[in-house]
Amino acid sequence: MHAADNTALELEIKQMLVEALQLEDMAAAQIDSHAPLFGEGLGLDSVDALEIAVALQRRYGLRISAGAADTREYFATVATLATLVRKLTAEAAAGSPTTRVTQP
Repeated sequence: MHAADNTALELEIKQMLVEALQLEDMAAAQIDSHAPLFGEGLGLDSVDALEIAVALQRRYGLRISAGAADTREYFATVATLATLVRKLTAEAAAGSPTTRVTQP
């Protein structure tokens, strides 16, 4: 994937976070793609993680399994969320039987 595509997807995810989590005092451009979303980064919590999963499902048709071993890893930063979106949409396009993507 081209670097510009990565940046565009990350910005789209940042905007989704601002809208889904109602971060009125923050602009999407202010969110660092590599800063932690939880703890010392944006300070999000488990309720926010659920909101993010719902937003990803609505926007990209992704169904995130909370019990999957890699879910916590992918929810670490905007950059890792972008990696998850690219991975799952590529699996869906390839018709992978293990994909966690639902049809909208």
